[in-house]
Amino acid sequence: MTLSMFEAAVPPMARSLRNLAAILAKAAAHAEAKGIDPAVLLQARLYPDMFPLVRQVQIATDIARRGLARLAGVESTSMEDNEAGFDDLIGRIETTLTSLEAFTPEQIDGTETKAIELPIRGETLRFSGQSFLLLFVLPNVYFHVTTAYDILRHNGVELGKRDFLGEP
Repeated sequence: MTLSMFEAAVPPMARSLRNLAAILAKAAAHAEAKGIDPAVLLQARLYPDMFPLVRQVQIATDIARRGLARLAGVESTSMEDNEAGFDDLIGRIETTLTSLEAFTPEQIDGTETKAIELPIRGETLRFSGQSFLLLFVLPNVYFHVTTAYDILRHNGVELGKRDFLGEP
């Protein structure tokens, strides 16, 4: 059985982002129950040179949305980075999910050998469509979702592996 580019991209990213939204909802409930200003968690980071929670969520959603758009050869929807609360971040994830789920298999399948050029910090990274998805987009989404999870777990939000993985 062959795994299509669409199946390798949309369902796993959508699942990770849905799980992230649930994790953020738990964080909001935790902050309320413990009397913690949500801004403390939203601006928390694991180390001073790392991005805070809010930026981790923004990057995860941007990479997912822009990555699929680049594969499909369409312009990505843009989003302002102005989220000020957990509800805003969850809304950003929901908007991203709507964007991801609007792509069709016909737009993504067959892009395995498509030449992708990605300008980053003064250099251009070059990929095939398949390597772009498997070696850049998915790992970046997972990295930022994992880091968001880790920030919240480190700050006392009761999360476990099942929260990260979601329901089967």
